[in-house]
Amino acid sequence: MRIGIDVGGTHTDAALLSGNQVVETCKVLTTSDVMSGILDVLTQLQSQCSETVVADAIMIGTTQFTNAVIERRSLKPVAAIRLGAPSGKGLPPFVGWPEDIANTVCAAVYELEGGYLYDGQELSPLNEVELKKVIEDLKRRNVEAVAITSAFSPMNSSPEQWVKERVQQALPHCRITLSHEIGRVGLLERENAAILNASLLHFADDVITALEMALKNSQHNCPVFISQNDGTLMDVSFARRFPALTFASGPTNSLRGAAKLTGLDEAIVIDIGGTTTDFGVLRGGFPRESNLVVEVGGVRTNFRMPDILAIGLGGGSLVAPDGSLVGPQSVGHQLVNEGLVFGGSTLTASDIAVAAGQVSMGDASNVSGLDNEIVSKALEQIQTMLNAGVRKMNPGKNPLPVVLVGGGAAIVPDSLSAGFEVLRPEYCDVANAIGAAIAQIGGEAERFVSYQTTERETAIEQVRSEAINKAVAAGADMKTIRVNDIEEVAIPYMDNGSTRVRVKVIGDVAALQSPDTKEAAR
Repeated sequence: MRIGIDVGGTHTDAALLSGNQVVETCKVLTTSDVMSGILDVLTQLQSQCSETVVADAIMIGTTQFTNAVIERRSLKPVAAIRLGAPSGKGLPPFVGWPEDIANTVCAAVYELEGGYLYDGQELSPLNEVELKKVIEDLKRRNVEAVAITSAFSPMNSSPEQWVKERVQQALPHCRITLSHEIGRVGLLERENAAILNASLLHFADDVITALEMALKNSQHNCPVFISQNDGTLMDVSFARRFPALTFASGPTNSLRGAAKLTGLDEAIVIDIGGTTTDFGVLRGGFPRESNLVVEVGGVRTNFRMPDILAIGLGGGSLVAPDGSLVGPQSVGHQLVNEGLVFGGSTLTASDIAVAAGQVSMGDASNVSGLDNEIVSKALEQIQTMLNAGVRKMNPGKNPLPVVLVGGGAAIVPDSLSAGFEVLRPEYCDVANAIGAAIAQIGGEAERFVSYQTTERETAIEQVRSEAINKAVAAGADMKTIRVNDIEEVAIPYMDNGSTRVRVKVIGDVAALQSPDTKEAAR
């Protein structure tokens, strides 16, 4: 038995799965402290089941760390150490950051000699004397979080490891993030990702400790996993080290849930919540990843984020009095108090859906007097917004099927643009929790290689091995790991015919192996 939980801005959803079969689902309102909402949804799930639920694992998707960055709260000041001088002096750490978050997070900046080039040649030698001065300054400032970034560290991480060892020896209390462990090739964005992660490490300890206590109090004594932003999971010890990998995990869970509920590997998924609608694309059953720089709280990063288009449309979206405008403002989780069908005084998209007979919720008599023209205009506006998103996200000339998921899916008409088949699967309102429950463990690695000096198969195998090691470290069963994606991009402007090779692997959760499987693995 697995329980998947997804904590959204409006609702906290849960799904109980036995193997691949959905047994029970439920949703409760998200609480301000999040943990109470998780306890509430587990209690509700148990009350709906005829027998005591004994879970083998609980998988949780949370927006806690994303919200911390967006709201500029619970972030520790970080000392950024960059190895690569004298290169890069014109673009120091924190360049391009919004002023408010830079002032919150920046504790100190150090640019030191060291690092390598993309082809493995040394950029500059490491300077022991220089580093000793930095460590003394860190002590003086009483720094508690450090992010270490070295030029082309995904190809050679030894400079970052060297600095980490010396900093830890001198400041054992200090929490450290190495950029090669969190980001991709691309110095500034990888450095930003490492800094954001380092700023969240102390908060991650608090959140995950509270989460474990909440689950212990709910009598669920089983392994806990946290959703990552690429559709895979990490165990709680890994999540304590890399909380930033949870960014955008909510939409990712919904896409994975849509794949599970429909059996489709290729589709456009529309995830409609209380406040926003997210459009994503399934490729091979996993979210299509964005190839663009992704901003988190205004900070440029190169996380492996899903390609998501978000618009201000949801079940709680405000509707203009004449129906001509829907969103982007929303009543959010206050829908059950402020929506007309719930006895409130605010016209929302959910009220329009009830008035149109698309869904049953609240007291329909409260919207029976709505003017039909207002309802028609609002429905037309909703359809226009969704059609535009679908057309923008469709990857080719031929239309993919469209899968509707999320608690707000009821506001969507039964048809969209001509040629797009619309599917509304059973349990679509808790697809995010189902996506969390079925997730596997993943690992990813990339580097620049030259097929002139190294055979292609050998080069890919080296990158694959790195990805497998990362997956195992995150909690994957070595025996079940398989390659999910291989990407090769030729870099014509580099010497030696360089190619950027990226490999992603996925595998089952090691903690959920059967005794027979564990014995075979030995």
